[in-house]
Amino acid sequence: MQVPSPSRCSLAPESLPMRRRGPLSTLQVSAGSKSLIVWATPVGPRNKHPRFVPKGFAHRAPNDQWRTAQRHGPVVSGYHCCVTSPEQSPATQPLLGATEIRRLAEEIGVRPTKTLGQNFVIDGNTIRRIVAAANIDPGETVLEVGPGLGSLTLGLLDAAKHVVAVEIDPVLAAKLPETIAAFRPALVNNIDVVLSDAMRVTELPAVPTALVANLPYNVAVPVVLHLLEHFPSLQHGLVMVQDEVADRMVAGPGSKTYGVPSVKGAWYSQMRKAGVIGMNVFWPAPKINSGLVGFTRHEPPVTRASRQEVFAVIDAAFAQRRKTLRAALAGWAGGAAQAETYLRLAGVDPSARGEVIDVAAFARIAEAKIPLTA
Repeated sequence: MQVPSPSRCSLAPESLPMRRRGPLSTLQVSAGSKSLIVWATPVGPRNKHPRFVPKGFAHRAPNDQWRTAQRHGPVVSGYHCCVTSPEQSPATQPLLGATEIRRLAEEIGVRPTKTLGQNFVIDGNTIRRIVAAANIDPGETVLEVGPGLGSLTLGLLDAAKHVVAVEIDPVLAAKLPETIAAFRPALVNNIDVVLSDAMRVTELPAVPTALVANLPYNVAVPVVLHLLEHFPSLQHGLVMVQDEVADRMVAGPGSKTYGVPSVKGAWYSQMRKAGVIGMNVFWPAPKINSGLVGFTRHEPPVTRASRQEVFAVIDAAFAQRRKTLRAALAGWAGGAAQAETYLRLAGVDPSARGEVIDVAAFARIAEAKIPLTA
């Protein structure tokens, strides 16, 4: 994390209100129209290498931050300090913890339900980790599915220009703007809340370029595929899903976990495992870890076959995954002999199984069924 460029404190020492906090002090100073906050350590005989760090960074690898900042700090009234404004540093912004999440849920009478796959993140550091891994550009519009009580939403608002949040629960959708107003009053106009089932959304009030979401386990793959299909503007993203689902989404040919989610996801993008999230950062805690899946969109394989035609081959191949492609595709092709013909035209071994070929091979198989005059 880069330490913001320091500014010299121009106020007289006696005008610097100071609050002790362990070995550090908090200084509230003014610079123009902005109120600034700094951490500072006193200069003295026992402190030959004064250290300082902007407020909010102290819990994040402080020694590294202090060493980085130490080169720049001006001296004010016997203190080495580095000045930064809260709006310049997302790490200084408050995020929702367990207490806030439970309080918000109680205010609107919400109990997380398995039906909607609701597991709310209650750890601010986990939110920071997700947002950092998503590599969001400050000018981007981010699509979030299932914002719930707003844990991830606040982090996304800090990082992006605009957020479009799609929420299926009307009570949660109504509460979210109030939460934003309470925790990010300056950013209330930077979000659109859409009350809808993500599987039915085909239009949005803003054009999203990134997808970042904590997805319900039971609909994670269909939601991702639906959004990639209907919103070609989505160029990259990061989704949190059940860890086993994450492994299936990123698996390659030949893997035991390679299947329909892997191949269909590869049609749209390059998917990768971006990390594992433990159970204890959720309320209620799930019974299995969560996995982070990052993706970057790419062009689908070049083929005369449509996406629907290619996906029909994929579905048929994995409906009976232990069978050879010749047998598994018999119903799709109109017979085993015809399936073998199409497979050979596509350059695929008829005795192979679907779990060993990539999305480009599935596209060639689908194309082999299309007459050359088509």
